[in-house]
Amino acid sequence: MAQLLLLNGAKEFGHSFGRLNNTLHDHAVQVLKDLGHNIEQTQIDRGYNLDEEVAKILNADALIWQMAGWWMGEPWIVKKYIDEVFTTGHGKLYKNDGRSRSAPTKNYGKGGLLHGKKYMFSLTWNAPLEAFTKKEEFFEGVGVDGVYLHLHKAHQFLGMQALPTFICHDVIKNPQIPQYLQDYTAHLQKVFEAF
Repeated sequence: MAQLLLLNGAKEFGHSFGRLNNTLHDHAVQVLKDLGHNIEQTQIDRGYNLDEEVAKILNADALIWQMAGWWMGEPWIVKKYIDEVFTTGHGKLYKNDGRSRSAPTKNYGKGGLLHGKKYMFSLTWNAPLEAFTKKEEFFEGVGVDGVYLHLHKAHQFLGMQALPTFICHDVIKNPQIPQYLQDYTAHLQKVFEAF
């Protein structure tokens, strides 16, 4: 049994109402509870207490982020949460940037204090799979994790390790909600059944 922190970055803005991300978040809560895990949650857009969020992260074995892909990355509320909470966690989540005065150009990013903890991204995009995987398409074949390299590095700066990313494609042009939920159930079971 693991302690999991689910962070819901759903946001109502423009033509997005956040419904799919809320649905996936709620679905994950139920699937993971059914697997016997303890769940804490933060609905980012409803507000949060910085010290309480640092404590939740310290208490968690893994973080699960739910968010839409907006303008090639995370919604601003997710970035704001990371900026505020991770910075507040200085001395608890990370001790420094990893460098020393004797070697100022070596070991950047190795001052994290969260070794052994994991994180996972669950993402919704209106882009098709091929936009991420084919060299001749928009993201030039770097894959979804290449698009989110900066977010992976933010967590790795804390000493965390990635779990496999989950992504729903074509969420506006060709939404397949029952299939997304079925696929997400299988992903969560595969990743967290023996966690």
